[in-house]
Amino acid sequence: MADFLLSAACFVLAMVALGLVRILLGPGDADRIMAAQLLGTGGTAVLLLVSEAMSLPAAVDVALVLALLAAFVSVAFVKGVIGSETGEP
Repeated sequence: MADFLLSAACFVLAMVALGLVRILLGPGDADRIMAAQLLGTGGTAVLLLVSEAMSLPAAVDVALVLALLAAFVSVAFVKGVIGSETGEP
């Protein structure tokens, strides 16, 4: 079972690596923030899979922090876009 979980983690990590290309080449800011959101979600998934495969309970805490930070990045982006449209700092 651990081998399956680790191979699934490698597959998710490969998909997240493709998301890095979108961050670098994204035509717009919305595309880049969606790719960054993919990095947060994929990183969380990889950490949870590795945690279960290797019996590392501390990795679950790291995954939860990464998920929380990814959510904050999205909120900050939306507030920045709204603030730039209204002219507020």
